Amino acid sequence: MKKLKIGVIGAGSISTLHLNSYLSNKNVELLAICDLNEKRAEEKAKQYNIPEVYTKYQDLLNNPEIEAVSICTWNNTHAEISIKALRAGKHVLVEKPLCKTVEEALSVEEAVKTSNKVLQVGFVRRYATNTRLLENFIKAGELGEIYYAKASCLRRLGNPGGWFSDIERSGGGPLIDLGVHIIDICWYLMGKPKVKSISGNTYRKLGNRSNVKNLSFYQAADYDATKNTVEDMANALIRFENGASLYVDVSFTLHTKESEKISVHLFGEKGGAEIEPQLSIVSEKHDTILNITPQVDNLSFDFVKGFQNEIDYFVECCQNGKEVLSPVEDGVEIMKILCGIYESASKGKEIYFD
Repeated sequence: MKKLKIGVIGAGSISTLHLNSYLSNKNVELLAICDLNEKRAEEKAKQYNIPEVYTKYQDLLNNPEIEAVSICTWNNTHAEISIKALRAGKHVLVEKPLCKTVEEALSVEEAVKTSNKVLQVGFVRRYATNTRLLENFIKAGELGEIYYAKASCLRRLGNPGGWFSDIERSGGGPLIDLGVHIIDICWYLMGKPKVKSISGNTYRKLGNRSNVKNLSFYQAADYDATKNTVEDMANALIRFENGASLYVDVSFTLHTKESEKISVHLFGEKGGAEIEPQLSIVSEKHDTILNITPQVDNLSFDFVKGFQNEIDYFVECCQNGKEVLSPVEDGVEIMKILCGIYESASKGKEIYFD
């Protein structure tokens, strides 16, 4: 099979997961990398033996040899680069979130419709082994109707700073960075119900807690402790038209015991499931409640394996016309939820969707 020629736009930390995954796919040729920081782009090019280096993404898109791109840039550039890439005839894998606003998301959706190209949104948890396994149980009706989900991702000292803490570039804090993952996986496994209303809250009480000593945490390449314009905590109750509901809370900074605690639970009429921190299923047979632990590898979410599965899936979609698992339409709906939470928090009241 002819190798798919890939260009990666953005050479920051998340690009490493894309690059490693592409490198492990025998049907891929890494042809180009682009970053505003030329030195960083050149370092990645040398590390991964990538022949072409760019500092302007438009120049990369003008390369006719490149067939598909990964967009690993700031959130505020996702929509613009995605649209221009599609118009340049490239397939697109864009990191989550799809963009910053619903209006941008709709513009990307329109570009996809007119391009006849693949666009895959980087909802990496959909591609994880534990997710795909749980899907089999859900599709077989083992959980019955899923009417409630609860998801949490709480960090006590986890504001990476840099662009993550700059609302102009990121669009928000832990909600749009961490919440997007756990909201999406719940919504996806619940059958992607239509949103009816959202009641949300955001808080800026602790800031980035740069005063804390003797505890290390991930810092963005452009970390600056003096700059922080995003929320440090958010929560929301999301109601769906089918009567189901989802409760979510997320934080960069919070007075909580663990450095990070992630939990994702689904509850149905016939059974329930915990997908994070480790997959387990609750069932009821013969008037007896059963706690089921599947006997498989990768019961917990594995970022490296998840990204490999995501990249492999994207390559198949580009080469073989396989149906996209995380299409632009889903990116639009998740943006509606994220922006709805921010809007509800800003207005101090529940908001409703038509």
